[in-house]
Amino acid sequence: MNDAATADLPRFQAGMPPQHLITTLLGDYWFEREEHLPSAALVRLAGEFGVSAVAARAALSRLTRRDLLESSKIGRRTYYRLTDRAAAMLSQGVHRVVSFGLDREPWDGHWAVAGFSIPEDQRDLRHTLRTRLRWLGFAPLYDGLWVSPTARPEAVVAALSELKVCNATVFRATAEEAAWLRSPHEAWDFDLLRRGYDDFLARYEPLLARVRQGTVGAAEALVARSELMDAWRAFPGLDPGLPAELLPADWPRGRARAVFAEIYDTLGPLAEIRVRQIVAEFDADLAALVRHHSTATLLAAA
Repeated sequence: MNDAATADLPRFQAGMPPQHLITTLLGDYWFEREEHLPSAALVRLAGEFGVSAVAARAALSRLTRRDLLESSKIGRRTYYRLTDRAAAMLSQGVHRVVSFGLDREPWDGHWAVAGFSIPEDQRDLRHTLRTRLRWLGFAPLYDGLWVSPTARPEAVVAALSELKVCNATVFRATAEEAAWLRSPHEAWDFDLLRRGYDDFLARYEPLLARVRQGTVGAAEALVARSELMDAWRAFPGLDPGLPAELLPADWPRGRARAVFAEIYDTLGPLAEIRVRQIVAEFDADLAALVRHHSTATLLAAA
């Protein structure tokens, strides 16, 4: 299976665009199901997030054309489920997101280094490669020299091969330290990363307090849980799980992950209730098959 960054899945954007929202909901509550859900149920689910019926139906059509949904008909009704291809890519990507922030083994001090040169007239290829490298845990130390303390060199080689980037070199190395030399860890903007975690905590720690008090209902749980996942999934592309040896003191990643995991897991049963309620409006038998994930089950499945 290719890395999830190769997927033609909807891009993650602020505000949960309809295509992204629908694939997220199917991945969270209808994963690895062979049965198809009524399109009307999916439209109603999208409506919980303020998506109009017209926009939701357009998103279903576009996802089908992109081979991310497969459709079937019973009479005049249309039904959908994730294609096997989309489900596999979602599984890989979700595992990366859910495992992000867990404690790692001590760092061995070696860097994965990828150097490449792509002509100016191949800007699309350059953009695609940079996106892939960020997903793998790299950041640019210089324009054509990217580094990562955690990435697997063989994954980079596979990406370069798939994209047919031949003018490239991949190796592992240690860095020479000197006051006047730029250290590889300077490829990351730690102040910017910290602000991202601080913003996440400012937004979700008050929600966690309400979750612990039991004041979040099923409808709110569904929306909040999906928005939480959408916010958390941005971090692996910004912070590749840098080792503790490279991080400033009091780094907030662990605290942020604990907030994410507790909210995601605690709201799961409530969100499942809301999804079942909506699906039951159209098919009670299918509603009984709705299931939510927890961080533990996602990690165990991988």
